[in-house]
Amino acid sequence: MAAPIPSLALRGTQGVSLVEGPPALRDNRAFTRDASRSCKVMAFSPDGSLFAWCNGQQVTVVRLPSGEVVHEMKEHPRVVGLLFSPLSTYMATWEVIVGKGNPYPNLHLWDMKTGQKAKSFVHKRQTDWEPQWTDDEVLCAHAVNEIHLFENGDFSHIARKLDVQKVAGYKLSPGPPPHKIAVYVPGQKGGPSFVRVFKFPDFATPLANKSFFKADKADIRWNKKGTGLLVLCATEVDQTGKSYYGEQNLHYIGVDGVSSIVQLSKNGPIYSTDWNPDSTEFCVVYGFMPAKATIFNLKCEPVFDFGTGPRNLCSYNPQGNILSLAGFGNLRGNIEVWDRRKLQKIALVQAPDTTYFSWSPDGVHFVTATTSPRLRVGNGHKMWHYTGHQLDEKMLGMNEELWEAAWQTYQPGVFPAPQLSYQPVRAAAQQQDAKPAVYRPPGARALGHTSPTKLHEEELPQNERMDKGDENLSKAALKNKKKREAKKAKQQQQQQAPMDPRSQEQRDALAMATHILGAPPPSVTSTVVSADSEKKIKGLKKKLRQIEQLKEQQKSGKQLESNQLEKIKGEAALLKELEQLELGS
Repeated sequence: MAAPIPSLALRGTQGVSLVEGPPALRDNRAFTRDASRSCKVMAFSPDGSLFAWCNGQQVTVVRLPSGEVVHEMKEHPRVVGLLFSPLSTYMATWEVIVGKGNPYPNLHLWDMKTGQKAKSFVHKRQTDWEPQWTDDEVLCAHAVNEIHLFENGDFSHIARKLDVQKVAGYKLSPGPPPHKIAVYVPGQKGGPSFVRVFKFPDFATPLANKSFFKADKADIRWNKKGTGLLVLCATEVDQTGKSYYGEQNLHYIGVDGVSSIVQLSKNGPIYSTDWNPDSTEFCVVYGFMPAKATIFNLKCEPVFDFGTGPRNLCSYNPQGNILSLAGFGNLRGNIEVWDRRKLQKIALVQAPDTTYFSWSPDGVHFVTATTSPRLRVGNGHKMWHYTGHQLDEKMLGMNEELWEAAWQTYQPGVFPAPQLSYQPVRAAAQQQDAKPAVYRPPGARALGHTSPTKLHEEELPQNERMDKGDENLSKAALKNKKKREAKKAKQQQQQQAPMDPRSQEQRDALAMATHILGAPPPSVTSTVVSADSEKKIKGLKKKLRQIEQLKEQQKSGKQLESNQLEKIKGEAALLKELEQLELGS
């Protein structure tokens, strides 16, 4: 049986439409475009069988790939939030509460078989309105002041409550049973924040507990199997003053109770993290620009270092055999595509002004889009092959906007891992061939340099650094290495040569005294001078050099200031003091 062709949903001023992905690259003929300019939200079900949107008049649900209309909810035209349960059994809708009277239920769970409401809640905040399900839909969680858990689709009563005070965030684990839930509680009155992991239904003793002080907020990210999670902690203010955006730390917590902080080799913000779908590793993009990208295993040990570059996003394809590193926003839109197994770069493409990036469920293609309100001009989308070939481009007109793009989703296993075929690209060759249009200061333009001026030296990937050795070290690293080698050589030379009783400072001072007095200084015994004496000698030498310069200026006819003349008069006293220090008397 042939694999299905995923569709790309587009929402904007032209309404809601579906576009078939490669190789078709055409409008989905089974779906009738909704041309309303008031479409606020759209969503696919996790298995891709349903698609829903709200156009300001009603919520419409269609079945795919036939395009058949399944349900129309006309009594809720102001819906701005849509979410399907993992098995497409339920659909959740959220709308803004209007008026200042008693709040009415604005969060509804709909049974997709009957089209009727299964449960309604009052939920004022839009930030955390989404209910959460386990993959088998055995549990459904809804957060109020505490976390309410409903079991086996029975919403008539609350099966269990997780009563943890001041919960600011929670995440149900994906994967098979036993089901876990992770909760985040911010610190109170100088106390530490913490993340605790509980196993359903035993909430008395947590499976894991991790506390940290630097956490005004935290983002919890489970791996696909539910065996571990990453916690991205952030503070609003960086106490060290190094970053305007606050301070961030990344922690790993396993359901076996093992936890550790992820040690990052470069200071700066953490831009992006992504779990490999096989749940055995994760990638992190971090550090001041140019940012580093590193793959870590479950022991938080570095597996591979991709070097530095203009990037702020990492994303595995759904099968986990391709990793993309990209730089969007105020960066120039580079997209690096890597073979995860061979750790070779497949392609490097550029998609300027990109605000949205996502892999197709087939793991072979990806889409980049420019959306509003981030950018209100040049909106549209492009489809790419993993080898870097652009397959399609659809740009909107001057007065048209694209608000959202989203791939149709599928259950794992529908698309097998693609067999990769490509010509590897070396980062060193790309750096040598690339000639970007960079600013060159006026002083550098006249020098006629063939290579552009770089503000930062970029590190090459780990495998290429090992091949090239010192050639690919940054200037700072190469300079430090040369210093270490010179210091080591000097130490070896001193060990072989006979010990000179006089220090370099002594020899320099004696030479200067000889030059000024016109007579050789008295012999010096092997006296070891203290650190304070050497510091005084250095200061006296400096003053004597200044006096010599003033004398030369006086000889050339320059009129000296009174304080400069006083300095010259004190030359004899300085020489006498210098001689006493050298003699140790």
